Amino acid sequence: MKWQEVRELFPNQFVLVSILDFHEEEDKKIIHEVAPFRSIPEEDANMEFFNAAPGNIVYHTSNEECTVHIRKDPLMKVKRI
Repeated sequence: MKWQEVRELFPNQFVLVSILDFHEEEDKKIIHEVAPFRSIPEEDANMEFFNAAPGNIVYHTSNEECTVHIRKDPLMKVKRI
């Protein structure tokens, strides 16, 4: 499903989605296709964001594009699963 379709189905909400198709540009992952799982209540968005499985993200549909900024900070500890 295209991001615009997700925005229409879940207006002005946080949603948990699985990333199906993307490309990278410099330090950004531009997401083209997603599979939405469910909407996330605003008060739970932060917890759901940090607990999302690899390949899934929590994103707000007020954003016109679904873009993830890739951090390449060597001092940042990342939990790998």
